[in-house]
Amino acid sequence: MAKKISRNTFTTENSPSIMSFASIVGEKEGQGPLGSCFDRIEVDSHFGQETWEKAESELQKQTVELAMKKASLKPSDIDYIFSGDLINQCIGTTYGLRDLNIPFLGLYGACSTMAEGLLLSSLLTDSGLGGKIAAATSSHFSTAERQFRFPLSYGGQRTPSAQWTCTASGAVVLSPEGNAPYVRAVSIGSIVDLGITDANNMGAAMAPAAASTIKKYFDDTGFKPDDFDYIVTGDLGLVGSKLLNELLLKDNIDISNKHKDCGALIFDPEEQDTHAGGSGCGCSASVLCGYFLPKVQTGEIKEMIFAATGALMSPTASQQGESIPSISHLVHISHSI
Repeated sequence: MAKKISRNTFTTENSPSIMSFASIVGEKEGQGPLGSCFDRIEVDSHFGQETWEKAESELQKQTVELAMKKASLKPSDIDYIFSGDLINQCIGTTYGLRDLNIPFLGLYGACSTMAEGLLLSSLLTDSGLGGKIAAATSSHFSTAERQFRFPLSYGGQRTPSAQWTCTASGAVVLSPEGNAPYVRAVSIGSIVDLGITDANNMGAAMAPAAASTIKKYFDDTGFKPDDFDYIVTGDLGLVGSKLLNELLLKDNIDISNKHKDCGALIFDPEEQDTHAGGSGCGCSASVLCGYFLPKVQTGEIKEMIFAATGALMSPTASQQGESIPSISHLVHISHSI
C-alpha cells in the first residue's frame, strides 16, 4: 500500500506498471515535430461522426480501445477507468466510453486530467483494490473553441499568448505487476489562484500551480532537479514555461536544464501558427503516451516527473469577471523499481 509522506505526496509500495499506453491525434498535431511518435494520426477531424462532440467521444473511445489492444486486453479485463475531458459534464468521455461497460470514475481536472487519472489509478492499483486500471482523457480543437471562446465561423483573432487546443487523446493501462514504466510516487496538487483573468493567457494562470506542486514534491521527498532526466509539464506553452522557471528560481530551484512542456513540444509555433503552443486535456496525454513513456520503457529516460496543469474555470465564471484557479498534479515515473 502507498506510503503517505505528507498531505499531498505518496510513494507507492509496489510501483504499479504502466503496462500499455496509446495516443491518437488529429492531422495538425500529426504535422508537428512529434508527429512520428503518435500511434495514429486521423485526418478526418469528424472521426466519421456528425458533430464535433461525437467526434471527440469517438477519438477517446478509439484511444482506450487501442491501449487495451496493445496489452491484449478486452473491456472486461479492466477493473476501473478514470477519465474526463473539457466539454460540459464531460460528455466526450461518458458518451465515448458508455458501451465499454467498464466501471467508470469521471474526472474534471481540465488539462491536468491525465495526471489526475494516472495518480488515482496508481494509488488504487497499489492499494490492492484494483487489478488493471485505465486512465484516459481527450480534447478536440472544435469542441473547445465552441465552448470556451467563439464558434469557428466567428473568425476571432487570437492573442500572442493564446494556445491552440489539441485534437488528441492519450490512454494508459496500469497493472500491479509488469515491466517499465513504473509509477514511483505521486503528489496531489492544491488549487492556486494569483488573480489572472485573461482566458487567452492560460500559461500565466497555470504556471504558479505547477511551481507549487513541483516545489512541494521536492520538499516532501528530498529529490532535486538533477535526480531527473526530465521534469515535464503540460500545458503551460511558451509563456507559462518561462514563467514556471522564473517562479521556481525564486525558491532556488533551477529546472531550466530539465524542463520540457508538452504544449511547447507538440507544435512548431512558427510553421503552424499556434502562437504560445498547444493545450487541452489531450495535449499532455498524447505527448506523455506518444513521446515520453516509450523512452522510459526502453531506458532512454530513467526518471521523470509528469506534472500536468489545469485551469479550473468556465466561460460563465470568466464572463462574470472571476479569476482562473489552477491545479497541477504530479506523477513520478521510473524505468526501474
